[in-house]
Amino acid sequence: MNKHTKTAIIVAPILTILGFALADLWEENSASQARAFELVPFGHCDVSNQKCILKTGEFEVNVMDEKGITTVNSTFPIDTATLFLVDKANQATPFQLGMKDSPYYWKRETPLGSLIANKGESYKLRLIIEIKGGKYFSEFYTQTIN
Repeated sequence: MNKHTKTAIIVAPILTILGFALADLWEENSASQARAFELVPFGHCDVSNQKCILKTGEFEVNVMDEKGITTVNSTFPIDTATLFLVDKANQATPFQLGMKDSPYYWKRETPLGSLIANKGESYKLRLIIEIKGGKYFSEFYTQTIN
């Protein structure tokens, strides 16, 4: 065995390990870069009757309001969630939601329940959710059916 073959046998495993480590760092960096996805209502959205599902791909978010507490739950853990109530003049009031029991459930007391209490009332909402650098956003209307 000549010296070039011996050197190759010693260096090859080291280069393989370094290659895997650098590929992992590259992939991790790419995953944490900012991305934006639009959440689209799945069917009719009725927050007061807990029938409002927003979705993009496999990610789903359920928005509901019960006794003045607006809750958002999702299929993946959330880092932050902000709900905006948008009035008729298109002025948005933000409500930063807080984690309830786990990163899948977020809630906050909002006036949304009183704004859509009667049958037939609708209200414009915006939702921004952040998950590992990715932003999920939606602008939708909720309308009370019952």
